Amino acid sequence: MPETLHTPKAEQTRRTIVAAALRLFRDHGYGRTTMRAIASEAGVSVGNAYYYFGSKEHLVQAFYDQLQAEHVEAAEQAMVGVRRFEQRLTAVLVAWLDVAEPHHQFAGQFFRNAADPRSPLSPFSPESAPARSAAIGLYERLVAGSDTTPPPALRHDLPELLWLLHMGVVLFWVYDDSPGQRRSRELATRVAPIVDRLVRVSRLPVVRGVVDDVLALVRSLRRPS
Repeated sequence: MPETLHTPKAEQTRRTIVAAALRLFRDHGYGRTTMRAIASEAGVSVGNAYYYFGSKEHLVQAFYDQLQAEHVEAAEQAMVGVRRFEQRLTAVLVAWLDVAEPHHQFAGQFFRNAADPRSPLSPFSPESAPARSAAIGLYERLVAGSDTTPPPALRHDLPELLWLLHMGVVLFWVYDDSPGQRRSRELATRVAPIVDRLVRVSRLPVVRGVVDDVLALVRSLRRPS
């Protein structure tokens, strides 16, 4: 019988299965990798593999969660002692590029599945809620610890807007074939000061109405139909 799901031994088994799956995805592609092959690579029975992960999609979701946890840890360390909003945003975006870099060669295979709005791998799916909440929480801490003071309405929505920016950087990175994804790093470092300026001018009366209109549009699009 497999061990209970939440023991240290079970967590190690989960990590072993995820690592095996990633190796096979990298070597043979997502579509050609079966749960039986993953179980064999991990040194567990097929039944044991399905005990922890009901499908390949669940395995990829576990990888997303693991990558998000690594990103949060790296980003938090990078923000220590940093107050300027621009620098904190740069640190968080670059930290994600750093932790994701080893997985770039097969990121496109995952994206083909994640791009389907009905897929559980979509970043907007209910299944992705834990990773999404962790990412938005990171951006909440980014804003809270920074030297910027956006107007209250924007402050409420800013973490989620920053996460959407993050998703844009991720999409660019997936298709970035420059050496070491140099262009993605350039994007991260150059977009941060632009966002910083936009957030700072959002307090000016002359642009506050535009900000309110943009936020109203975002909220209406976010609201279920």
